[in-house]
Amino acid sequence: MSDILILQEGQIRDRVKLDAEAIAVVEQGFARLAQGGVEMPPVLSMHLPELNGEVDVKTAYVPGLPGFAVKISPGFFDNPAKGLPSTSGLMVVLSSETGRVQAVLLDNGYLTDLRTAAAGGVAAKHLARADASRAAIFGAGLQARMQLQALRLVRPIREAVIWARDPAKAQALAAEMNGEGLAVRAEPNAEAAANWADLIVTTTPASQPILSADWLRPGQHVTAMGSDQDGKNELDPLCLDRADLYVADRVSQTRSLGELQAALSAGIISDTTEIPELGQIITGQHPGRTASDQITIADLTGTGVQDTAIATHALAAFSKD
Repeated sequence: MSDILILQEGQIRDRVKLDAEAIAVVEQGFARLAQGGVEMPPVLSMHLPELNGEVDVKTAYVPGLPGFAVKISPGFFDNPAKGLPSTSGLMVVLSSETGRVQAVLLDNGYLTDLRTAAAGGVAAKHLARADASRAAIFGAGLQARMQLQALRLVRPIREAVIWARDPAKAQALAAEMNGEGLAVRAEPNAEAAANWADLIVTTTPASQPILSADWLRPGQHVTAMGSDQDGKNELDPLCLDRADLYVADRVSQTRSLGELQAALSAGIISDTTEIPELGQIITGQHPGRTASDQITIADLTGTGVQDTAIATHALAAFSKD
């Protein structure tokens, strides 16, 4: 067992950051998924409603990478009241050649948070207007903070508003993020927050829509990343009908876990509708945004290829030791 690298959360945090390199790594993962050859089974998901929790297991084999990750990711959303983060978990990296365990990354959910934020950055890079400077973040947790950080790496964000169901949390996050060339304030009215922004990111575990289609205006981009479990729903299903372009991270997942699920159930989108994936936008297989006045939506449910990509990136940071 001595040849298995075991890394603790603190070690990983010290060397792996939310930066342009991390966004590029996740972007490359999406591209590889679109190019084919990736083996990515459906998410193994266990919903625990009586505990307000969930556990997801994700994995993907990407040809050419030396290893692949198997990730266990719990989310227990009453934890903040207990002084604990909502998410935790770990990743196990196996050799692509032998299947033997190479490393155990005891990241406590950090790499999942990082790759999720990076995916939001990738979506904004390829779908938001190049001049998008105003961001509205729906939610006030850790991912809300990281999504805003990721947006600033890909778009000239100068102003942001935070809306949350708990106004005190929105105010606290706004105060924390304000400064260093970014003006951030809490906005108690969700409609006002949405209408003001060039770019909207929803980051909540909501089971009822928090963003109405009537609030959207031409030229906006929306990234919905909270609906990654059956029963979650952040966007009014009519948002997908209102959008000029709806993009999934993985169509097969968004049909059962993402915002697409609600739109299909409501009959707003047909089962036969052709839906592009983010990787197809990245690789040029689909044109993506073609006009500045289009409304675009990215539905991010989180993919195993992102986990393998970020785990490989993390291991590379320790390869010279």
